[in-house]
Amino acid sequence: MKLSPRTLIATGVAAALLCGMPPPAGAQQRGPKLDRVLQNAHGGHRQRVIIRFRSGADSSVEQRVLSLKESRILSRHRSIGAFTAELRGEQLAELARDPDVESIGVDADVAADASYANDTSISSNVLRNTLGEGDGSKGAGIGVALIDSGIAPLPAFSGRITAFYDVTSGVPIPTLPNDEYGHGTHVAGLIGSSDSTYMGVAPSVTFVGLKVLNKNGRGLTSSVIAALDFAVANRQRFKIQVVNLSLGHPILSPAANDPLVQAVESAVRAGLIVVVSAGNVGVNPDTGQIGYAGVTSPGNAPSAITVGAVNTQGTATHADDIVAPYSSRGPTWYDGYVKPDVVAPGHSLLSVMDVNSYLFKQYPNYDVKVNNRWYMRLSGTSMATAVTTGVVAAALEAHNWATAYYTVTPGPVTANGMKAMLQYTALPLRGANGTMLDALTQGTGELNAEGSVRLAWLAVAMWANPSIATQYPQVLTTSTTIANERLDWAARIIWGQQSVSGPALAVSGTNWATNILWGENIIWGENIVWGENIIWGENIIWGENIIWGENLVWGENIIWGESLVDANSKVTGLSLLGW
Repeated sequence: MKLSPRTLIATGVAAALLCGMPPPAGAQQRGPKLDRVLQNAHGGHRQRVIIRFRSGADSSVEQRVLSLKESRILSRHRSIGAFTAELRGEQLAELARDPDVESIGVDADVAADASYANDTSISSNVLRNTLGEGDGSKGAGIGVALIDSGIAPLPAFSGRITAFYDVTSGVPIPTLPNDEYGHGTHVAGLIGSSDSTYMGVAPSVTFVGLKVLNKNGRGLTSSVIAALDFAVANRQRFKIQVVNLSLGHPILSPAANDPLVQAVESAVRAGLIVVVSAGNVGVNPDTGQIGYAGVTSPGNAPSAITVGAVNTQGTATHADDIVAPYSSRGPTWYDGYVKPDVVAPGHSLLSVMDVNSYLFKQYPNYDVKVNNRWYMRLSGTSMATAVTTGVVAAALEAHNWATAYYTVTPGPVTANGMKAMLQYTALPLRGANGTMLDALTQGTGELNAEGSVRLAWLAVAMWANPSIATQYPQVLTTSTTIANERLDWAARIIWGQQSVSGPALAVSGTNWATNILWGENIIWGENIVWGENIIWGENIIWGENIIWGENLVWGENIIWGESLVDANSKVTGLSLLGW
């Protein structure tokens, strides 16, 4: 049977989504062992730090640390070969010289990525409609680990909080569900509230609440790592498939040295899909100017699905959608990764809220009462991340449906497969002048629930029965109709530093064929060019000029993983996408 180019593209995506190979690492760099904060540490001031050590060197490094005056080890993180310790500033440089020590990072404060706006709120129906979401797939059978400030035991989650642990001390302690701050409850509501007025995206998911933020919305990196480790260790027990991280801290070191990033990467290798917020550092607070390179950690984790925020103006149509100014743009600091991966509705979203929480009491102007029930309006990439997690859960349920229906065992959807689905079906956004927004602002575009769910089902259906392409050609349509408007998919993915689109995804069987050439200037989107006149600075860049890192080679050669790819060579086969 001869397949059309469109069929080949869809078949290629289907085949790739079912393959478990990890994505390419991109241009990894180690940098100094001490992160940005600790390079300036000195004297007798005590620091909480996370020390990562070489494989097999845990005992020797531990002994070395304990030999230092007044030092102590607070907790261990086996998944990333590290432990949290307390040392004096003057001891850090000496410890960093130990060849068994990989990196030392501050146990940084983490905070939720949410803000407040008095704009028109998006009702539940409008949110679901602008996503193109149907009433079929609701995330049934999918467990979500919510690492946040907790989840209040509201009726909207009745019977679906399967476990709850307080990890604020760095050790998971089972407790009754609670949320003193309120952020986690709002996020959980957007993911999967069953409330009839403001229903979540996937109202049938189950939750494992892992509380890492205190009553003031603050926490420690080490607590988040401990929560990730718990999610990995208990993924089968609680049927966890997705992790939501609507929090972060400034990027302080390259991704290869960042302990939080490495914990995310470890969770992905264990089979979890981790959805993270890009951060709300898109606007200069003094000038109001939009800037680049504001993505926060762990949004710089290569394997995470990193999400920016869209303001839908309270309507289902996409004609008026814009990327929120505060939404962090790429590239990521140090490594120059192209992030976010996608953007999603995140501005002025209403969700369930505990009336006793800090946020509800502190910001009464954002509290909304409907049908004698209280809700709260919040904005930020936290909210966009929650919406994306809901879509991921819905897509996973669709994959499970197809697997059961066709009685095949193609394997689970991997994190890189899910990212490919979301990016491929995303709906590209344009600026006020009609030009396509660059990839550092929107990834490949705005989240598309209809397309993602359809593609998740299609990946299995075409695996089981390739002739479905001719029997039901409508399933291969690379567009989605929302608010009576036909919207074309991005039909491309961004993998590492590479953009692959259209016919470049055409395949025969399971082998990928690509026609990507690296020229002297690499162009992302329509108007971002990495050329000869790139300047490196020390802070986020506000304005039109983009910064790129010193240790990446752009021009005639590009660093890809551990090797150089020649500018005049074609990159072909599975190796390009890591599938």
